[in-house]
Amino acid sequence: MNRRARGSEAERLACDYLCARGLKPLQRNFHCRGGEIDLVMRHGDSLVFVEVRYRRRSNYGHAVETVSAQKQRRILLCARHYLARHGHWNSAVRFDVVGIEGEPGHYTIVLIKDAFRCET
Repeated sequence: MNRRARGSEAERLACDYLCARGLKPLQRNFHCRGGEIDLVMRHGDSLVFVEVRYRRRSNYGHAVETVSAQKQRRILLCARHYLARHGHWNSAVRFDVVGIEGEPGHYTIVLIKDAFRCET
């Protein structure tokens, strides 16, 4: 499986995992200048921007640990673009990270709710 296919599979697994926990998908792979948001979901009254990270092995750190400060800034920028385009200004906003590790059929999924915040 190539890198793009693995990423798509990880996003599908994350979406299924989150849907089973009551979140509703709004959009996958929202692109804007400067970045991308893997999943945009609704959880009750909150709008949730989800970064999905996949690692086959955790020898060099767990998947959820790979969301750098620079990546967080890119996600925040994209979230602002999403809000401007879709007008969800009255919604509470949350940034979650889903880490997926392992081989097909033997995945471990970790969810970090409210993994980081927008400091304005």
